[in-house]
Amino acid sequence: MVDSRAARAAIRLHRAVLRLTGGRLGTRLAGLEQVLLTTTGRTTGRPRTTPLVAIPAGDGERIALIASNGGARRDPDWYRNLLAHPDVVVQRGTVRHPMRCRTAEGAERDTLWRVAVTAYGGYAAYQDRTDRLIPVVVCEPLVSNPQG
Repeated sequence: MVDSRAARAAIRLHRAVLRLTGGRLGTRLAGLEQVLLTTTGRTTGRPRTTPLVAIPAGDGERIALIASNGGARRDPDWYRNLLAHPDVVVQRGTVRHPMRCRTAEGAERDTLWRVAVTAYGGYAAYQDRTDRLIPVVVCEPLVSNPQG
């Protein structure tokens, strides 16, 4: 599960590789796009960066993020942060994209969930582990030109 020491260490290592290489390494893992999500901490107001899998959500700029937390009982901190502060920065490769996030609901959530589970079957196993409905987050560009 995500709250294990090994998983936390892997996340820190992945974050470091993405940061140290400026997004040139570590952007794909098992065929899935890896991004860096920077949220504003809901209690500290400080930037918090987390590596996540990005799922295509329509056109090339919109993405979906799955708040699975490895099937843990509670939502991941990054999700709780973006509920409080929905404007985020998503780094895709070497380019930073200012985005606004929202939780998908209804048919949109169902469609994106199917896409996510097709891309990575582990999400279905995570859902089986928990009583909460795993949130699917849609991130949409705030501006048309990303920050380099």
